[in-house]
Amino acid sequence: MKKFFLLCMLIPLLGIGQKNVISAFRVFPKADKGLEFEKAFITHVQKFHTGDWKWNVWEIQSGPDYGGFMVTEGPLSWDQFDTRGNLGDAHTQDWAKNVSPYITERTSSTYSVFNEDMSSVALTDYADKILINHYYPKPGLIVGVTDMLIKLKKVWAQSNEAVAVYSSVGSGAPQYTSVNRLKNGLKELSDDYRKPLSERYDAAFGEGSWKYWLQEFTNNVESRWSELLFKRADLSSK
Repeated sequence: MKKFFLLCMLIPLLGIGQKNVISAFRVFPKADKGLEFEKAFITHVQKFHTGDWKWNVWEIQSGPDYGGFMVTEGPLSWDQFDTRGNLGDAHTQDWAKNVSPYITERTSSTYSVFNEDMSSVALTDYADKILINHYYPKPGLIVGVTDMLIKLKKVWAQSNEAVAVYSSVGSGAPQYTSVNRLKNGLKELSDDYRKPLSERYDAAFGEGSWKYWLQEFTNNVESRWSELLFKRADLSSK
């Protein structure tokens, strides 16, 4: 019993050094300044964002944030983010003078932690096209959503479906994001690429299990929305 309690006390300390944290923010170019934005943006990225602080850039293709760009840093540890600093005045001034004039005031920023227990793919096994599902648990029911996603992992793994799951930290309403890494492109979204999720779920857990999962969804999830994003290697750090 003493060993068990000691292990519980050590878990937070072990997590500090894990490189499983992703920082992301979104920017939205002005409607008539797309080309100017991209030119200024890539100059800024290549000058200031290399090494641990390189940027991976995604263009948002659908959903409420269509037309924007998502920028991610990591995976890194919490300690690395904590000791990062502000990258200096030259960085701040370059963004303010050369990039900001071409973007709107609309923005968002999140920190998320990769959940291995819920994911059917390794943290750094990436793809250039992704489908993100955002799950917002009802107050007090995050454990129920956790259980739902852990069960889906079994279905994804059996179907060779690469899905990474992240939980947000200190970034607004609690949420999980499941990221389908479409290694074979958008054809993975076709109805005939895989059997319907309902059939695959029943095959994994027994006939009628999918109906129970849907009821759990109704009970535990406040809302859900999804979006498609494509990697922009030309705008990302080299």
